[in-house]
Amino acid sequence: MRFNQMAAAFVGIALIAASCGGDDTVETEATTVVEATDAPSSEMSSDMSSDMSSEMSSEMSSEMSSDMSSDMSSEMSSEMSSDMSSDMSSDMSSAAIDAPSAIISLSPTATEMLYAIGAGDQVLAVDDFSNYPLEAADKMQGLSGFEPNVESIAGLDPDLVVTDGTNPDLLDQFDTLGIDHWEGPAATGFDDVYAQIEQLGALTGHVGEAAELVGQMQTDIAAIQVDLPTLDEPLTYYHEIDDTYFSVTTDTFIGAVYQEIGLVNIAEDAGLDTPYPQLNAEFIIQASPDLIFLACSKYCGTTAESVAERPGWESIAAVQNGGVIEVDDDVASRWGPRIVEYLKAASDAVASVAPAKTSG
Repeated sequence: MRFNQMAAAFVGIALIAASCGGDDTVETEATTVVEATDAPSSEMSSDMSSDMSSEMSSEMSSEMSSDMSSDMSSEMSSEMSSDMSSDMSSDMSSAAIDAPSAIISLSPTATEMLYAIGAGDQVLAVDDFSNYPLEAADKMQGLSGFEPNVESIAGLDPDLVVTDGTNPDLLDQFDTLGIDHWEGPAATGFDDVYAQIEQLGALTGHVGEAAELVGQMQTDIAAIQVDLPTLDEPLTYYHEIDDTYFSVTTDTFIGAVYQEIGLVNIAEDAGLDTPYPQLNAEFIIQASPDLIFLACSKYCGTTAESVAERPGWESIAAVQNGGVIEVDDDVASRWGPRIVEYLKAASDAVASVAPAKTSG
């Protein structure tokens, strides 16, 4: 039996050699070995030879197929990776090339955003209220955001004009003249602020800087909220737009800002169907808010001292406990990155009057 197995093995080797183009000597030896065996051994040898040949052929085919598949997969992967890399590089290069370099901003808020994300060098001119940062104020060229002159704007040859979107006729004229424009309407919450910063980042080629700014704002706001004192009941406030007692409700952005630190707006109880209600002295005195934010200290000259001198206002909790806060008019009326500083100032005011609220 062992001989028969050896013979069969030799046959198998001979067949393989033959199939691979072996010489005649191998074929002769193989034939002789086969003839030297008996009939049963011949059949077994033939079967084993067939099986081995079939298996080896199958394995070789499988390996070749696997190698070819692997090579093709590798080549395809390499080509796809190369194409994707090339496309991404091309897109980034295109974005850098297409980024505007002569921007006119007719929105003080947008101006602050542009500079905050590093696009200040791309700003050509700003409106006469874009006073921050200081380098932006140097680019005032007599343009008005409230009554814009299209001819004056077009004469500066801008490749992008940024507005707050409140003047549709102006936008139509830009379209007629082929001037690209972007609108950032008044925000109603921080999500709107983040979205506008990111949009300007995409438009100006400062996507990374915009994302970093948004992330930092979110981190700072979260830290402010964590540091707030714990109170049995929330503090109330009155936000004074000017000395004629115009105020805001929570339907405005600045109203939403106060909500971030848990303040309750007395204007919500005035029963006036407007986000900017005009209150009266009697209502404010009766409501006796814990905090009063003066948002016209710069332009109106209103101070904590002048408020305390108003008839009957000495009885208001905010006046009694040092809770009358003079805020920056510009920051209070905009929805730019500096609103985080505003929120911090408001939270500090909360902390300053909290003890009086607790003891009271």
